[in-house]
Amino acid sequence: MKALITGAGGFVGGYLRDHLEAEGDEVVGLDTEVDITDGEAIRQAILGIAPDAVYHLAAASNVGSSWTAPVEVLRINAEGTLNVLLACEAAKVARVLNVGSAEEYGKVDPADLPLTELAPLRPVTPYGVSKVAADFLALQAFLGRGLPVVRVRPFNHLGPSQSGRFVASALAEQVARNEHLGTDVVLAGDLSPRRDFTDVRDVVRAYRLLVERGEPGEVYNVCSGVDVAVSEVADHLIGRADRPMRIELDPERLRPVELPVLRGDCTKLRETTGWKPELALEDTLDDLLDWWRARVTSGD
Repeated sequence: MKALITGAGGFVGGYLRDHLEAEGDEVVGLDTEVDITDGEAIRQAILGIAPDAVYHLAAASNVGSSWTAPVEVLRINAEGTLNVLLACEAAKVARVLNVGSAEEYGKVDPADLPLTELAPLRPVTPYGVSKVAADFLALQAFLGRGLPVVRVRPFNHLGPSQSGRFVASALAEQVARNEHLGTDVVLAGDLSPRRDFTDVRDVVRAYRLLVERGEPGEVYNVCSGVDVAVSEVADHLIGRADRPMRIELDPERLRPVELPVLRGDCTKLRETTGWKPELALEDTLDDLLDWWRARVTSGD
C-alpha cells in the first residue's frame, strides 16, 4: 500500500511512518513543504503522489494556544482539512483517515461516561470547535461525494519525543532538567482534570487497522477506557526523580476552561479491528522521562 501522511514531521507522524514502514507500506510524508491551507498546492501534491491511502494528521494541535489564535487554528484545522479532502477526491484515493480529537465532545455530563461515538459534541475550546468542523467536513465528503473517509477521535496520547507544550511531557521535561541542574521545583497548572491516556505507539497501530478495516463514513474513538488524574501523572514522574521535588502552581499554565474528566469507550474500534492498547501508562511515562533525560544531558 502506498500511504501518504500529512503532518509527517509531527510527533504522531514520525511514529506512524515507522509503523507503516514496518508493516511493509510505501510511505510518503508531507509536512512544512506544502501548506494545507493552500488548496491548489495540496491538490497538486496529492495528485502527484497518487497514494492508495491518506492519513491526515496535519493540524494546529495545541489546545491551550487555540485560545490566543482561534482564527488561525480554525483555518488550519477546518479549511486545511477541506483542501486535503478535495485533493483526495481528485486523486481518487481509496481510503482517507481523518484524525479528529476527543476535544470534540467538550462539556461532558458524568452520565455520558465513558464516551461512545454517539455522545453529543459540545466543544468548549476553539481547538475543539475546529476539530468538530473538520470532522463534519469529512463526514460530508463521504455522504455528499462518496469519498471513503474513516474518522477517528483520539483521546490524549503521549510518548517519547512529544513536545513540552503538552502536560505529561512538560512535567517530564522539568523533572529531567531539575535532575540535571540540581533544582527541585516543577511548575504546573491545574492537576485535577482526569484524562484517558494512550501510548502513541498504540494509537498509530489503531490508525493503520482502521485504514484496513474501518467502515467509511464511520467515526471511532481511540482510547484506553481508563481516566487518570493529571496529578497521578505528576506523582509518577516525580517519584522517578533522583532527588525530592515539589510542585508549584503556575497561573500562566491555567486554561480559561478545563474539562474535569474525559474517558472514552473504544468498544467500536475493538470490535471492528481487534485493537486494544498494549503499553501500560507507567511504562509510557518512564520512556518519556528517559527520553527527556537523554535530551537534557545532550544539551538539545
